[in-house]
Amino acid sequence: MNHEIRIAGLEDLDRAAKAFLEAIGDNTLVAFYAPMGAGKTTFTTALCKALGVREDAISSPTFAIVNEYRGGAGEPIYHFDFYRIERPEEALDIGLYDYLDSGALCLMEWPENIESLLPPETLRVHLSVYPDSSRTLRW
Repeated sequence: MNHEIRIAGLEDLDRAAKAFLEAIGDNTLVAFYAPMGAGKTTFTTALCKALGVREDAISSPTFAIVNEYRGGAGEPIYHFDFYRIERPEEALDIGLYDYLDSGALCLMEWPENIESLLPPETLRVHLSVYPDSSRTLRW
């Protein structure tokens, strides 16, 4: 089944994040595919806020590769940025499968760089940007 959520602009992020979390159900492995500057980190921030993470605790893990946050109920949320990964083996060095097998929500940016390591059940979400600055999430 195909899903789609339209994001009209920044003011629509909170609604879109809540709708996305409701729509994905029990999926814990979420990979975001989009070009540079499309809003992957911005949307991930909105998702984390919707889950009760303090906004000041959320940052891009570009250099750390993975950040761990705690949701409102204390549950772990892992935010990955694989942009700097040049070989899939580098992701294994950080213990990728420990995170993916943890049952915690794993939000992944630049999954293209580790595509061969992603489990089949990974939810692959494509973020498109339009000239009016609106966006669409499709999975």
